[in-house]
Amino acid sequence: MGTCNYCSTSRRTISNTIGYCADCIRDHFDVVWPQIKKVHDQSRTTYGLPIDPPRSKDGRQCGLCFHDCRIPEGDTGFCGQRRVKNGRMCGGRPHEGNLYYYFDPLPTNCVGDFVCPAGTGCGHPQYSASKGPEIGYRNLAVFYHACAFNCLYCQNHQFKQRTFSTKTISAKQLALAADKKTTCICYFGGDPTPQIMHAIKASKIAIKNAQGGIMRICWETNGSVQEPYLSMMTNLSLKSGGLVKFDLKAWSKEIHYALCGVTNAKTLENFKALAQLIYQRPRPPLLIASTLLVPGYIDESEVAGIAKFIADLDPKIPYSLLAFYPQFYLNDLPTTAKSHALRCREVALDAGLANVHIGNMHLLAKDY
Repeated sequence: MGTCNYCSTSRRTISNTIGYCADCIRDHFDVVWPQIKKVHDQSRTTYGLPIDPPRSKDGRQCGLCFHDCRIPEGDTGFCGQRRVKNGRMCGGRPHEGNLYYYFDPLPTNCVGDFVCPAGTGCGHPQYSASKGPEIGYRNLAVFYHACAFNCLYCQNHQFKQRTFSTKTISAKQLALAADKKTTCICYFGGDPTPQIMHAIKASKIAIKNAQGGIMRICWETNGSVQEPYLSMMTNLSLKSGGLVKFDLKAWSKEIHYALCGVTNAKTLENFKALAQLIYQRPRPPLLIASTLLVPGYIDESEVAGIAKFIADLDPKIPYSLLAFYPQFYLNDLPTTAKSHALRCREVALDAGLANVHIGNMHLLAKDY
């Protein structure tokens, strides 16, 4: 049972780590943010990450993500991956990927499996090897050890321990891992953004090596990437039959700051930009969205805002609601309740969306 330090409300879905309920965060953000910011700062210093994006007047400009860090000599950007050494920008270049990869048999537990070629056969024969699920084929899953966000509930927070690893793999080496049974590559993490140049290079090589065969390029991202990289990664997916999967973590800027430590403005801007391209390839869908239903914070109000935003762009954009599991700094919250997930699905449908999916249903808890 958590208690809000502002309104003194007590309930199971208030995190004592954050210290405030969702309503007080939204309504009294300027008052509660300084205390929440301390939690974010602590979560970063534990791993040696900067608490704020560097803004050195004489620093080197990164330009990969919305932080647009200016990094001084010997320091790193907010992501911890981009760094300046001897006056040169290092980290995330095509020959130095900080990552691990593995193979998933298809169809796999992908955020977009309910609409993607691997899970449904959508786009066969141009984009899928089968008329139905691609049984017998596999996905090359690429996990990058860096991120431009600071989510207190990160489901894969172990990557932070490897952000400064000096063991790297080149784009060419990664591309060569894809064999004749590999029909898609999915980049996630962390997030692909801090190493987007590496991912783009590896994708181009893998597509060339496929010699006209199926090689879809997919992304699971927080949407923080800058141009021209947004267009480059989108074009790879558009041409190959892959999907761009945006994690729309919250609607209100206040809740987004509280949970993720950063603004969601660039994410929404990039999602809106990509929505203008979906007519170039209606099937399989180019763009999908997902939201993790963090109990007590990503409530029906947040889902309604996100769903209306998506529906106003195009109601046919698929939307997946994902079950939360207690992790990292928000390990004092319960698992998402089934009733909450079902209510959020109804809210999203009422907002005008045509295809709303509940993922990770095995994680959903009974009512509490």
